[in-house]
Amino acid sequence: MCGIVGYYSRKENSLRAEETIWNMTNALQHRGPNDQGIWKDKDLGILFGHRRLSILDLSQAGHQPMISHCANYVILLNGEIYNHLELRKEFPDTFQWRGSSDTETVVECVAEWGLGKTLDKLEGMFSIALWDIKKKELSLVRDPFGEKPLYYGWQGDYFFFSSELKALKRHPEFNPAIDRNSLSLYFRHNCIPAPYSIYKGINKLLPGSCLVIDFKNINNAMQAKPFSYYNLNEVIQTCKTNYSYMSEADLLIEAEHQLERSVKQQMLSDVPLGAFLSGGIDSSSIVALMQKNSIEPIKTFTIGFKDINFDEAIYANDVAKYLGTDHQELYVTSDDAISIIPSLPSIYCEPFSDSSQIPTYLVSRLASERVTVSLSGDGGDEIFGGYNRYIEGKNTWENFNRLPKQIRHSFGKLLISFSPNLWDKCFNAVKHILPKDLRFTSAGDKAHKLAEVLFQDTQREFYTILCSHWKNPDNVVLGSKEYSSLISNENEWLESDNFIEQMMAMDTRTYLPDDILVKVDRAAMACSLETRIPMLSKNVVEFAWSLPIEQRIKEGKGKWPLRQVLYKYVPEHLIERPKHGFGIPVGEWLRDPLYEWASDLLSEQSLLQSGYLNPKPVIKMWKEHSNGTKNWQYHLWDVLMFENWLKDQKI
Repeated sequence: MCGIVGYYSRKENSLRAEETIWNMTNALQHRGPNDQGIWKDKDLGILFGHRRLSILDLSQAGHQPMISHCANYVILLNGEIYNHLELRKEFPDTFQWRGSSDTETVVECVAEWGLGKTLDKLEGMFSIALWDIKKKELSLVRDPFGEKPLYYGWQGDYFFFSSELKALKRHPEFNPAIDRNSLSLYFRHNCIPAPYSIYKGINKLLPGSCLVIDFKNINNAMQAKPFSYYNLNEVIQTCKTNYSYMSEADLLIEAEHQLERSVKQQMLSDVPLGAFLSGGIDSSSIVALMQKNSIEPIKTFTIGFKDINFDEAIYANDVAKYLGTDHQELYVTSDDAISIIPSLPSIYCEPFSDSSQIPTYLVSRLASERVTVSLSGDGGDEIFGGYNRYIEGKNTWENFNRLPKQIRHSFGKLLISFSPNLWDKCFNAVKHILPKDLRFTSAGDKAHKLAEVLFQDTQREFYTILCSHWKNPDNVVLGSKEYSSLISNENEWLESDNFIEQMMAMDTRTYLPDDILVKVDRAAMACSLETRIPMLSKNVVEFAWSLPIEQRIKEGKGKWPLRQVLYKYVPEHLIERPKHGFGIPVGEWLRDPLYEWASDLLSEQSLLQSGYLNPKPVIKMWKEHSNGTKNWQYHLWDVLMFENWLKDQKI
């Protein structure tokens, strides 16, 4: 794992440029503490910088920026190519490799086959910057599912690219002007979805995309647009035309084969390796297959909380004992978690408010004390149908959509006419006579969420509401007009009659890379820890989409193939329990240990001084949350993380 950065300028003298690229490169030291290097094209004025976290080939033979044998290509690679040794077998036996790094494999494949064919063959996670010395052409590439980040953009006569925004801010000519329209998207989704970023003129490269810039013609170069080399919707349609109606026995054999193949590939490492373990289906499946393929106990890590509603450590410990892993758990207090908050703006570079960022950082820090690489179970929900909205959401929509629009809207108005607090009191009064599966908590919040669903008239509106924190973010972000996104673009939806498939495909293209993978990458890299995600192997994803939805979701439960594979290694009773996220009790903390900190940032004076948000709705929510009338934890965390980030920018 590494950090990459580069820029182009027609203005700077070579001495200043070299000093600047070193400064930008060093901003990424946490992504690569083991080595560093720069390269420049003397004739053109383009410079590359690289920080290396040595994983494969720890010698100087893996040093970057790396030049191909033919001296025509220069490459920066952030990530890992899991099949690079297999690719080397396609070269003549007489080919003289300098070392055993995957970076060398990639650049020589490009020199031999070209970039397009090389990308078709790569299996891994990566962001790549490739410079063609003869053509004066820069290619920027991001892996198919967006595991590795890549920012880029023009600001005046300068072109920038980097793994993280903090490196770009080291350039004296970089303009950190906040894009209010992107900020509006942030308040809807608790992250800024690609292709946008918080800064004007800077974009994120979409997963599975490539940007090619011909610097021989600057006017044309500034107009270059990214194109897709791996279009998930097209891949899914191809998989669906070849649906495999296998018997259950054959399906499970193939599921285990594909998962185990991916796990074995991603266990390739020249440094200590382990895994995150929550005790859930996804992480337990990965750890079980890792342990199957290891003669030593796999090192596993989990974070625990004393609040039983958020603690998964007890489940992880049971699974670890059964599998015989070398397990380490750390129970953290609210003070431990809260101490991380001042560091979050630096870790994430732009506003990001998935509150599970805190335990993700804590478990990454724990793991980094013993290993340099950690595998995780992310991605299983999106491709095998694990989220509650795929089942409960679909059923809710279909049941209420049968009602006439006027009746639905009237029922929705009735639900919100009572406060969540009043709903809770009424529900608790009759809770003891209800069936166990209806004795859920936060009845009032659920009633109001149901009302939001009843006001929607189409499936896509319904999905958008499910994916939204602030429903009308332009009302809170002053002077903004929310950008269109993949979700709001009709042409970006999967062509399918099955709403669950549409939601899964959109989640894989948006929520997964923009939230989940950002959270994991930045948290782990802040600890100089490489994370790998076996579920996001192209083979595993395409296998999952070759299965009819009925073979992924059965009897009201998602991830059926994963469950059955896992039950070969871990008893069902250790796994089966209600699903809940990897979170923290933000709502409670805002009323107690975080109250003073939050009150300061959410005060009218503070919000007016910042100048980006409308104080009125924020203050109203803060009052209602503080006195327990409503639970606005997600909306308020969005505001707090932005204001915390803004304060850190010193703008």
